[in-house]
Amino acid sequence: MEKPARIPLFPLDVVLLPSMALPLHIFEPRYKEMIGHCIEKKLEFGMVLASNQNVASVGCTAEILQKIREYPDGRMDILTEGRTVFRLAEMLSEQAYYEGVVEYVTDAASLPAPDDENALVARFEQCHVLLFGQPWKRRDTAEEYALSYRMAGRLPIELQKKQALLEMRSEGERQRVVLQWLEELLPKLTQREHGRKIAGGNGHALN
Repeated sequence: MEKPARIPLFPLDVVLLPSMALPLHIFEPRYKEMIGHCIEKKLEFGMVLASNQNVASVGCTAEILQKIREYPDGRMDILTEGRTVFRLAEMLSEQAYYEGVVEYVTDAASLPAPDDENALVARFEQCHVLLFGQPWKRRDTAEEYALSYRMAGRLPIELQKKQALLEMRSEGERQRVVLQWLEELLPKLTQREHGRKIAGGNGHALN
């Protein structure tokens, strides 16, 4: 099914990546209306980074997976997941909420080298255990999305770095960037884990 060129738009201080899970609390009247419309029509909406009165030119569509909770005043908690990268051609304010005229973008045809990808996976698995206390479990439903996005969506990375990653059109380049992040992150996580073990071993059992 062809994706619409005009979509509801949610400017927020967040960067959404394809396959990345994002829970949202919807409380503004205009966005309650927008989300209600998307749920009724089964539409994706666009997430774009909005910071200091500036709106990014590249964003990602969000699919609403679940309405987790609805409050008596109409507020709601929803679970969304990133889908497709787009370039924002025009921002419209004809409705109560923003809409965007968008162009969906694709990656360059080049593929990352297998050895580079293997190194990336090995480093990510190390960091994942230190971050979450368990091995990384690949979801079969997410395999259609680029590996770099699936990893970056799990990492504690600054918004501007995630936005830069979203704007790259080469998976090889994105993987090199994510690997660099991991190389910088791993020593910090290792040191943090070492500190926790020392702190945990400083107590003495009561007789």
